[in-house]
Amino acid sequence: MAIRIPVTTRFEGRSYALIFCWLFGSGCSLAWNNMLTIASYYAYLFPLSRYHPSRIPTIIYQSFAIGALSVLVYKEASLNTRRRNLFGYGLFSLGSLAILVLDLATSGRGGIGSFIGVCIISAVFGLADAHVLGGMIGDLSLMAPEFVQSFLAGLAASGALTSGLRLVTKVAFKDSRNGLRKEAMLFFAISVIFELLCVILYAYVFPKLVIVKFYRAQAVAQGSKTVSADLVAGGIQELPTRQAEEEPIILDHRFSNKVLFLLNIDYGISLFLVYLLTFSIFPGVLSKDSGKHSLGDWYPLMLIAVFNVSDLVGRYVPLVKKLKMELGIGLMITSFARFLLVPAFYYTARYGNQGWMIFLTSVLGSSNGYLTVCILTVAPMGYSAPERNGLGNILVLCLSGGMFAGVMCDWLWFIGKGW
Repeated sequence: MAIRIPVTTRFEGRSYALIFCWLFGSGCSLAWNNMLTIASYYAYLFPLSRYHPSRIPTIIYQSFAIGALSVLVYKEASLNTRRRNLFGYGLFSLGSLAILVLDLATSGRGGIGSFIGVCIISAVFGLADAHVLGGMIGDLSLMAPEFVQSFLAGLAASGALTSGLRLVTKVAFKDSRNGLRKEAMLFFAISVIFELLCVILYAYVFPKLVIVKFYRAQAVAQGSKTVSADLVAGGIQELPTRQAEEEPIILDHRFSNKVLFLLNIDYGISLFLVYLLTFSIFPGVLSKDSGKHSLGDWYPLMLIAVFNVSDLVGRYVPLVKKLKMELGIGLMITSFARFLLVPAFYYTARYGNQGWMIFLTSVLGSSNGYLTVCILTVAPMGYSAPERNGLGNILVLCLSGGMFAGVMCDWLWFIGKGW
């Protein structure tokens, strides 16, 4: 028997769904943003000349993320999305707790043992990111573009909120070693609680929203095998059958992931280029090579905050339909054009003042957020639910590949500066 949800009620709970998607996005990046934010504390524990604490954990994080995501993309059509996302948020929570335990167990001392522990936890965060980011984007892609946009806005919001909290705690705790340690403990205590909240909301509240059940019932009717467990969690025990006359399907077969990638290669390349550029500059260049300024050690914190806030703003611009870019060729040209920021940052860091650096940082952040939302909300349109889920995972793999390549290119800024 097919499940029929009345037209008048099938979109009930849309506002709640958007809020939850925003919270899930924040939870997806909160733990790692905290790791980046407390870089000054790790600079105390692990001297830059020996450990490179802001770069090596990032490389480990991205390596495990892209490795795990490659496997998950290959298997995405048969994976249980509910179990995948809950496992990812659970790993984020356990990893945040492990940071607290590690610091307490070592009494805030540095050394190679502590650094190896930090690197292991970074790998755990990478695995969690691979499960959650691809799983959530794929899951929300088979629902509605505004859900994806809200999730992506949440990703940026966690960075903006973390930066704001960092500025507050810098005043409250000062930048002594003990003050930085208290700040790190506060950040990860918040992270543990927030990640557990995401687990509870995704497991028990989100699947029971009428609009979510409607989209997932549609997906199952179109052949999706990834959300059946979510429907059961939402209280639907009998899975729906296809209702061609009521729920028309655009494509009656499923393209393979290879074909989906080739059909959307312009979007994939654009997303790769966006994150290649962004992570070749952020956060390394903004933290260390920020040029002439008069703000002292507040300056890198301000630049990172400017990036995060402008990234968040950029993710809301596509909500204005006239400002949303949809053509793949236009997105690709814009993604290539952003590479003009490389020489701009290079010369500004050496000869420019803080005003120009802040301006360039805002351009970097806003363009990153804007292009991310445009690509990930436009590309899946026009496909059946299983294909949207698959394409969402493929595009996240392109995004992660760009991040990894950007992190590696970040080391090029060391040329001519010694180690």
